[in-house]
Amino acid sequence: MIEAEQINTDERESAALPVDDAACAQEAAWVQEAASASARGAASGLAGRVTFRLVKRVVVLMAALGVCFAWFGVLWFWWKMRGRDVPLTVRAEWMHFCGQVVLRGMGVKSRVEGARPCGTTLIAANHLSYLDIVIAAAVMPIVFVSKDEIARWPVFGAIATRGKTIFLDRQSRASVRKAAKEMAERLSEGVPLLLFPEGTSTDGSTVLRFHSPLFEPAVAAGLPITPAAIAYEPKAPGVMERGLCWFGDETFVPHLMRVLNVKGFTAVMRFGEPFVVADRRAAAVTAYDAVSAMRVDEEARRRG
Repeated sequence: MIEAEQINTDERESAALPVDDAACAQEAAWVQEAASASARGAASGLAGRVTFRLVKRVVVLMAALGVCFAWFGVLWFWWKMRGRDVPLTVRAEWMHFCGQVVLRGMGVKSRVEGARPCGTTLIAANHLSYLDIVIAAAVMPIVFVSKDEIARWPVFGAIATRGKTIFLDRQSRASVRKAAKEMAERLSEGVPLLLFPEGTSTDGSTVLRFHSPLFEPAVAAGLPITPAAIAYEPKAPGVMERGLCWFGDETFVPHLMRVLNVKGFTAVMRFGEPFVVADRRAAAVTAYDAVSAMRVDEEARRRG
């Protein structure tokens, strides 16, 4: 485990304002720039073609989701008969099961690089699409922090809710504070927690600056923070990682149909060395540097 030195910064921040305004401005500018390109990509290519592969995967995916809900029903009944709610550790194991089943149903393979985190840790990863939640869940039992919009999604929102995902509105400081409190509670129960500190998904061309407020629960508890880099490796010729990412103003269904229609791809989750710091800003910068470096290595390896 690496003890990271506290990083000095000239940036000022009020303790009463947990949202990083500069990071929000950077994020907003990037999303605005990416939106038009995303819309053009969604309107063309594999998303509009109905193939046997697409129909087959839609059917298999629906079956996989049905299995997930059925298994949770069994778990709920089992613990209800004992007068208890389903424990968080059991829910995390259920999410792990769902991630494996759903990923297989989508025709996506996964590969883990580096040592999987052991014990309680906050995992900080880059964010390419909602698929990252499925990918990470398939890798290990885990609980997530996600935007509140996902809670309203049909099917996937229900799974996330049953998995005790922490939902937040990043534009609301009250919501960020509430999420931080819930994160501390989840971490105290000994379950790994995954955070996407960029605050939005990207096209993979860059890693956006990490927001620091939600690193505080792990920092305050003296828990290790594990950086993780997520990458997509397409199999089909002419399909790039960017074409599998969900960013800008592209809507959910067209993107999902496009992903189900591709020949397949491998989702790579690479874990870096865990570290402990005494300051959340230092934690955000250290995690950002580690994730960015792993993404650069992945790009170099892909081109080489």
